[in-house]
Amino acid sequence: MAQPTHPHYDRLIAAARALPPLRMAVVHPTNAVALQAALESARLGLITPLLVGPRAKIDAAARELGADLAGVECIAAPHSHAAAEAAVALVHEGRADALMKGSLHTDELMGAVVRREGGLRTGRRISHCFVMDVPGHPQPLVISDAAVNIAPTLEEKVDIVQNAIDLAHALRFPAVRVALLSAMETVNPRVPSTLDAAALCKMADRGQITGAVLDGPLAMDNAIDPEAARIKGIVSPVAGVANVLIVPDLDAGNMLAKSLSFLAGAYAAGIVLGAKVPIVLTSRADGEAARLASCALATMVAQAARAGSIKAVG
Repeated sequence: MAQPTHPHYDRLIAAARALPPLRMAVVHPTNAVALQAALESARLGLITPLLVGPRAKIDAAARELGADLAGVECIAAPHSHAAAEAAVALVHEGRADALMKGSLHTDELMGAVVRREGGLRTGRRISHCFVMDVPGHPQPLVISDAAVNIAPTLEEKVDIVQNAIDLAHALRFPAVRVALLSAMETVNPRVPSTLDAAALCKMADRGQITGAVLDGPLAMDNAIDPEAARIKGIVSPVAGVANVLIVPDLDAGNMLAKSLSFLAGAYAAGIVLGAKVPIVLTSRADGEAARLASCALATMVAQAARAGSIKAVG
């Protein structure tokens, strides 16, 4: 059986390779999978890695790979917590323009990022976006938030939506169409996600959210399938053609993203936005293509922020 192709990722990586490499602190890359992703991204010209962690363990991972670390800068840190702190310090020192999670828990890395003193907070809420390449779907899909914000408030959703819109612009989407997902496409006072969706649309009308056209509540079928939208009589510039999907909570987003990955053969690149620099969060289940695409996301976000085509990384 032929393997599904992922043309959206191919185009993303090609676009990122045309940009200068991103200086990326790779936090605690002490297993072969994490180290290989960093080294392959460097080989493709996506990043210039700074490996942060216990040198002996990094060297052991390199030996397992048969990789040569000559010319790759390594910054010693005795353990994963120290590596996360050191990587954040590299950003403050101007030596790193992005972070990449290695073989440590997400909470360890994000704990150093969100710390009020010395962390990487901005005025924007930190959120996570998946960029999904679904075989057969005509465009990539941004899904947020499926990894950081558990049960976001309406106020927090404003930043989640704006972060996702900024990412879509950084990825050069020709038009950004945001669907605010719920279980239904009508406002129901007993379903809080429909009320949030309606409020977010009105906030966009008032200029509190910018850079995209929003619609919601929309159910998943009529958000991405034109025929489903037609059958239900939904007339909207978003319905059926959405390319940014905002989920009501982390449970819904995580299940949506993983269903696309494990049932539809989608690749899921991931990035954290809203901090002073983009942060690549990888999963142990991620394949090489998804890890490379995640580095490409960070490269394009950082470039867009420098160029001023998005307001800021955060």
